[in-house]
Amino acid sequence: MTDRLVIVGAGQAGFALAAKLRALKDARPITIVGSETVIPYQRPPLSKKYLLGEMEFERLTFRPETWYPENNVELLLSTYVEEIDRKAKRVRMQDGAELEYATLALATGSTPRTLPASVGGDLDGVFTVRDKRDADLLAGEMRPGRRLLIIGGGYIGLEAAAVARHLGLEVTLIEMADRILQRVAAKETADAMRAIHRSHGVVIREKTGLHRLIGSPEGNHVRAAELSDGSTIDVDFVIVGIGVAPNDRLAQDCGLEVGNGVVVDEFARTSDPSIFAVGDCAMLPWKGRRIRLESVQNAVDQAEAAAAIIAGGNAPYDAKPWFWSDQYDVKLQIAGFNMGYDETFARPGAREGSLSIWYFREGRFIAVDAINDAKAYVTGKKMLETGIEPDRAVLSDPAADLKQLLA
Repeated sequence: MTDRLVIVGAGQAGFALAAKLRALKDARPITIVGSETVIPYQRPPLSKKYLLGEMEFERLTFRPETWYPENNVELLLSTYVEEIDRKAKRVRMQDGAELEYATLALATGSTPRTLPASVGGDLDGVFTVRDKRDADLLAGEMRPGRRLLIIGGGYIGLEAAAVARHLGLEVTLIEMADRILQRVAAKETADAMRAIHRSHGVVIREKTGLHRLIGSPEGNHVRAAELSDGSTIDVDFVIVGIGVAPNDRLAQDCGLEVGNGVVVDEFARTSDPSIFAVGDCAMLPWKGRRIRLESVQNAVDQAEAAAAIIAGGNAPYDAKPWFWSDQYDVKLQIAGFNMGYDETFARPGAREGSLSIWYFREGRFIAVDAINDAKAYVTGKKMLETGIEPDRAVLSDPAADLKQLLA
């Protein structure tokens, strides 16, 4: 028998799990299995500073390559797990190689949703943004004056639009829903972000979907898009930002409980006590419901909590969601999770153009969006962590100091 921990996935959560175990002086052998050709790295800067040419890839890696052998962490790259045999406690790779495990951790992340081939999703020049390969392919397309169509008005689409405009491209963004950020943010946040993008020259068309992409007569490269309103626009390439799906096939195939992701308990354990799941692929309990948190913060925090459990601890993971998005010179910071909100309150910040949107559900404060308003973000985050409810009189007075909310 082995005491080996096998981690499936070499992204943020997979690396954080291994690094935390070593920080806890846990000496068991660890193997990380990753499908990419490069050592584990940060993904958020890929679509921003890396794509802009402001950051070299070497600065994105979590640790130098030497860290892995020095810490008895085996790194298997350019491969992936095809099957989990829970009875034998063994995983099989796509090339037939097998690994035994005492403990298995699924850190398989998520995959961007793509367009079906029936509407042109298989044409050349149609991209998603997830990993280094995607960013490298896009870098060759991002040239001044080229025409980019972005499908989807969520954070991925808006961040891509900001980078493209910075590089001098002509950008059209379409959103099938009534407004951008419909699934993830309040109308006030969407209004502010829409105004920012339009001021930078992005053409935003809401209530507009894609009918089909049209390829060039002489090849298979996208050249135009026919939209749901009957109009046609010329394009040089397309970025698809229509959400992600959790990578839970392995879990489902081996009989683990899955929902919208791999179902885990408050200790990050799956329905098999020797198998954990962390990060974007995991569906975790939170305030009486089950959620998936697609964020770097959750990937790290949940992985480190799971590492402590694997090392012999017994503290449950108490998720404290926070997120961020950088667009142009705007920093949007989000504390809390606004799911199910039924009331919002917008408050101008002290700086010109700054704004915070406070979310409530059944009269209780649940989240805040802060647009270039660090004080509102920090205050809201502390209130969520301590359970303090905001004084509406203070919130409604732009001249009031937010510090009063913590008194």
